[in-house]
Amino acid sequence: MTISLDDDYQRAGFGGRLPFGQRPALLVVDVVQAYVQPDSPLYAQGFVDALAPNVRLIAAARAAGVPVVFTNVVYGAEGRDGGLFYRKVPALRCFLKGSSLGAFPAGVEPRDGEVVVSKQYASSFCGTSLAATLVAMGIDTLLVTGYSTSGCVRATALDALQHGFAPFVVREACGERDPRPQEANLFDLQAKYAEVIDEARAMALLAGQR
Repeated sequence: MTISLDDDYQRAGFGGRLPFGQRPALLVVDVVQAYVQPDSPLYAQGFVDALAPNVRLIAAARAAGVPVVFTNVVYGAEGRDGGLFYRKVPALRCFLKGSSLGAFPAGVEPRDGEVVVSKQYASSFCGTSLAATLVAMGIDTLLVTGYSTSGCVRATALDALQHGFAPFVVREACGERDPRPQEANLFDLQAKYAEVIDEARAMALLAGQR
């Protein structure tokens, strides 16, 4: 008898639920011009589609007094600080220091006092101060958005879990080059590492509706 993919994973013991904590933050991963400017090698419509949900969530978090944390990618000369990741993905040259493609788009610009974490690898936690900063802020839960779902969002959500922060990945606010890796990675995140929620649920959580 053929069973559905969801039923198969449920029977195997996947798909438990994570609680939404008392001190959330919105973590906006690499929502920068490189993904939404048509002349960029990283551009794709999936990233453009996810931009407006990010703008709305940032505004809602600020209105609710929920901290907003941003990440970007910055490489020094010749990308040496990017190591093998930089060698594997030549398009990362978009993020050499000083490139306009590394800037934040309109509506996503960090405000004075908001945390910006510059990174060189996929996970926002790898080689950065993010975990220590979140602990110091008393954060226990992260609403995760950004680019790309299969890359930096997935890696960040996994590391959030492994650092003890409950990751809630917002479906519409995560961009990808193609619907196939988008759906495959959101499925896998929900099954193993995170809660995948829609924008409406994220808005309710930001407003304190548990």
